[in-house]
Amino acid sequence: MTDPPSTGSTPPPAEGAPSVPPAAAPAPPTHVQPPPAYNPGSVPPYGGQPNPGQPYAAAPPPAYGPPAGGAVPGKTLGIVAFVLSVLFFQLIALILGIVALVQSKKAGAKNGFALAAIIISSVTMVLGLIFFAIFVAVILPTLAMGAEELYSFCLANGPGVYETNGIEIDCYEILDQ
Repeated sequence: MTDPPSTGSTPPPAEGAPSVPPAAAPAPPTHVQPPPAYNPGSVPPYGGQPNPGQPYAAAPPPAYGPPAGGAVPGKTLGIVAFVLSVLFFQLIALILGIVALVQSKKAGAKNGFALAAIIISSVTMVLGLIFFAIFVAVILPTLAMGAEELYSFCLANGPGVYETNGIEIDCYEILDQ
């Protein structure tokens, strides 16, 4: 029978043989050199060259700027135009809304407030013109006709204060004009 190949370790002692203690670890050297003193100037900052006068590079200032979403140009102007269109300042709201929408389009952003201001102010301006036309065509002639009748009444009755249908009429003022 052959012995197994040696692996560098000692084989276990045979039965009945005296055991040999393992070799003791080497003794530490009697003279130990202390580690070198820490010198911050000797360590270069990350990605840079050592600077003996300044141990570390200064931190960069914090980044200030627009929020992560970014400001939409013309958004504030669009909100102002929207508020003015609701408050019946239609012409001003229309102009500001168009300016805000153009600014937003140039930046490639959408501006719903500006678009809403343009629509609201345009619709209310058209409705205002329609109501003005109705007022001029219907109500003013009615008022004028009533004024003619009132003047005719005062001419027929002469100066004085009269009551007609529960309404007091002062013909002194009407005839003086």
